Amino acid sequence: MDYTMPVYVISVAAELADMHPQTLRQYDRLGLVTPSRAPGRARRYSQKDVGTLREIQRLSQEGVSLEGIRRILDLENQVAALRSRVGELTAELAQRRVQAESGRVFAAGLAGDVVTLARGQRPRPRSQAVVVWRPEAVRPPLAQLPLRAAN
Repeated sequence: MDYTMPVYVISVAAELADMHPQTLRQYDRLGLVTPSRAPGRARRYSQKDVGTLREIQRLSQEGVSLEGIRRILDLENQVAALRSRVGELTAELAQRRVQAESGRVFAAGLAGDVVTLARGQRPRPRSQAVVVWRPEAVRPPLAQLPLRAAN
């Protein structure tokens, strides 16, 4: 079952979180937990929402104010989003490193389009003259790049 799928009605979510349904409505009004809405505006809570409600209850019992709880939840959401972004950027960096090590060749056609080619591959159509650049080679000034006619 998807952890974020909204499946619980308010009475079931309240029972799972060991709270009164009115407390869940209050937390919804305050923006601490925002359940999904089913047709007819009925609240639907996910397992993630129930976990958040339990966390709110724990923090409240430890003496943290509702405004403090809101700030804590906001910061936890920011941390989760930043961790996700770091993961995405790490994966993208690894992919770019693999691509850089694979000996890519870039070709620019007469129309100005840039195409990534595998080593030994020629751009299509064969009748166009192209400029070929290999990232691993020392780059001479642009005016000195050799023009090659693709066969």
